Amino acid sequence: MNRQELALFLRSRRERITPAEVGLPAGTRRRTPGLRREEVSRLAFISIEYYTRLEQARAPHPSPEVLAGLARALRLSDAERDHLHHLAGRPPAPPAGPPREVRQSILDLIERLPQAAAHVTSASYEVIAWNDLAAALMEDFSALPRRDRNLVRLAFLGPHPDGRVLYGVSDVEEFTRSSARRLRATAARYPDDPEVAALVGDLLAGSQRFRDLWESHDVDDERTLIKTFQHPLVGPVTVNCDVLDIADRDQRLVIHTAVPGSPSAEALRLLSVLGTQRMAVSATER
Repeated sequence: MNRQELALFLRSRRERITPAEVGLPAGTRRRTPGLRREEVSRLAFISIEYYTRLEQARAPHPSPEVLAGLARALRLSDAERDHLHHLAGRPPAPPAGPPREVRQSILDLIERLPQAAAHVTSASYEVIAWNDLAAALMEDFSALPRRDRNLVRLAFLGPHPDGRVLYGVSDVEEFTRSSARRLRATAARYPDDPEVAALVGDLLAGSQRFRDLWESHDVDDERTLIKTFQHPLVGPVTVNCDVLDIADRDQRLVIHTAVPGSPSAEALRLLSVLGTQRMAVSATER
């Protein structure tokens, strides 16, 4: 525990927050910038005596519960929260399962890509964010329960009511190999996550191909740079596939774009107009 650095860090974080930011009145006789010590202690649900000792570098090791309260009261970012834990001599524990919360900046980014079908997947291949064109090209994920938004489950287990496996992508064989390998690595990173364990169990029980791939124990990744979707309304759509790792969240941003001026670019433009409503109508007509 680095008591001196911890004390300085807490004071610097306390002084940068205004009372209004945490719903407190500013008052007229406030002589300190930011929050008072007693205000932080109240927000963190700890005693003023103990918090004062922390800022005076005289306190013993804070518990994980105290650190969580301080991080909440001081509105720390993820990086600041991790730094707080390290200063307190309690390195942050890794998350029990793949993070599912997508940063707002990533959500804003995919919405600013109107000519690209973009989505974000967790480490277990759950689609956790998408833009309108991705929903039109693949399917309306908002209409599905979480369980059915998982691409690796869809690839190996279906259902495939219209006969298209994984939206009719041309690289489905490569995807199944790559996803099985990455899922094995994910299971090793999150050994205590019940959702990852249940997903692997379902795949082992329901797919001989997955069992064969799983038993190979391979963890190398494969990435396809170009793939073709067989879309039920606009036909084949060939796209470049770029995958960007969001390392701090263990997530991936997948961006599908067509060559400008190509028939596939025109197909994407048409899908951006049709959206998912026309797809739902077409499905009921078949």
